[in-house]
Amino acid sequence: MGRLIVEAMPGLPFLAETVLDPHPALLLPFAALLLCIATLPLLLARFWEQHYQKVSLGLGLITVVYYVAGLHAGGRMLGVAVEYVSFIVFIGTLFIVAGGIHVRTKGEATPWHNVLFLAGGAVLANMVGTTGASMLLIRPWIRLNKYRFTTLHTAFFIFVISNVGGCLTPIGDPPLFLGYLKGVPFWWVTAQCLPAWALAVGCLLAVFYVLDRMNFLSAPRKIREEQTARETLKIEGLHNLGWLALILAAVFLKSPPGLREALMAVAAVGSYKTTRQPIHDANHFSFGPIKEVAWLFAGIFATMVPALDYLTRHADRLGITAPLHFYWVSGVLSGVLDNAPSYLAFLTAAFGLHGGNIDRAADVTLFLDQHAAHVVAISLGCVFFGAMTYIGNGPNLMVKAIADHAGVPTPNFFHYIMRYSLPILLPILALVGWVFFAK
Repeated sequence: MGRLIVEAMPGLPFLAETVLDPHPALLLPFAALLLCIATLPLLLARFWEQHYQKVSLGLGLITVVYYVAGLHAGGRMLGVAVEYVSFIVFIGTLFIVAGGIHVRTKGEATPWHNVLFLAGGAVLANMVGTTGASMLLIRPWIRLNKYRFTTLHTAFFIFVISNVGGCLTPIGDPPLFLGYLKGVPFWWVTAQCLPAWALAVGCLLAVFYVLDRMNFLSAPRKIREEQTARETLKIEGLHNLGWLALILAAVFLKSPPGLREALMAVAAVGSYKTTRQPIHDANHFSFGPIKEVAWLFAGIFATMVPALDYLTRHADRLGITAPLHFYWVSGVLSGVLDNAPSYLAFLTAAFGLHGGNIDRAADVTLFLDQHAAHVVAISLGCVFFGAMTYIGNGPNLMVKAIADHAGVPTPNFFHYIMRYSLPILLPILALVGWVFFAK
């Protein structure tokens, strides 16, 4: 959720500190944590499994101590702690509620049916958010392809449903919600981003169809027959849709502080207590994935503060002026930083470039009229490029954790980037940038 909590809670003045200028050496803990997440599960799997919590918190503590004791910026870190709690409550409650909904699909995991599933998920992401859609659909996606699930299915689920699909409404992805809070009209995003959404989603689905068809045809005949055997469509735990609606409604609450998170917690407890055990068993539900994500993002939230502060403080030196520049730079950084604060940093820079103030309603209206391409470029860059790595957007790591716990193949950090993000996703995002912003 990034800094959503900051924008939604104006009653917390300590979150509005002047952006600090940390020493560049403070970027090292963040780089070290990324390196650990990428390499240790491969090189020292047992060590990582037993001690990843200590590694994450230890590196995060370096940043916290420096900001509190060295820069005397305890308020800055307290604000980050509030952001983190908001993020984990949102992710965790959606995880619990989605775990109480069991969808038994028709079992037709042909390439065409898989494409329809992903396309439907891309649309749904704009109604319940990429996080909500990911939590609702990842288990049915795994069951649908249970006989031939590969790393391909994990990667494209993250590409389409956890990221690119959610760029049409402020509900879809946290960066767009921040824009909505700043005054960007709700349906403005839909009208402006729909053509790019259609191109990006269409290209991803086309590539997926080709690759999945190759996977399907290479499977033994018996498996192909089992994949196309029809089952009865059945959905259990539908009462949890009410709890899900409560969570989504709570997202829009701006005050009083803490009410939003309290309502989400009520929804999670209510869902867990009212869901029958057989439904949880059918979903192989456990708290393991959310615990793993909570520990890792504790370190990520802490260590990325110097990177965000340094970026915001020195953004004017990057020579970013054209929409295409904003698309690429905000996108690339969103792939390794939380995409929500990256959105705010570059949107603020774009307003400043043209003499506007993002906190003045009149300036927002004027900017949307005269420089719409800048806002669209930043919006698409932050949402689309969040799929480049597992940490670019909150649902990514959660999807991987759920898939890991389900015992199906998932690409490791480097495998995901080298086999899927760079050769498949990046060229499609480059095409989007060229078509819409290369003027």
